[in-house]
Amino acid sequence: MIELTEEQLKEIEEKEKIVLYLYTPLCGTCQLAKKMLSVVEAAIPSLTIYMKDLNFIPRYAEKWKVESVPCLLVIEKGEIKYKKYAFHSIEHLYESLKPYAA
Repeated sequence: MIELTEEQLKEIEEKEKIVLYLYTPLCGTCQLAKKMLSVVEAAIPSLTIYMKDLNFIPRYAEKWKVESVPCLLVIEKGEIKYKKYAFHSIEHLYESLKPYAA
């Protein structure tokens, strides 16, 4: 997974299709979700998952109506195509993200 700066996020979120994992460092569930997403990313080599600490992008949290963390978004040309808060299992995440692989 690739950690984005706010500037990088600004550059790509309007132009490309991205899979973005939002988290906060002190969230235990977020740490587990990150491990699960790492396995999914390894299982789908054409999938790149970006990540960002939600604490540093409050404007985006409001814009995207993020209700809690962990949060997984698929954004295409600035529009949210998919939003997920419950990371049920690795298999569930795999099946959910497979259609968004490059």
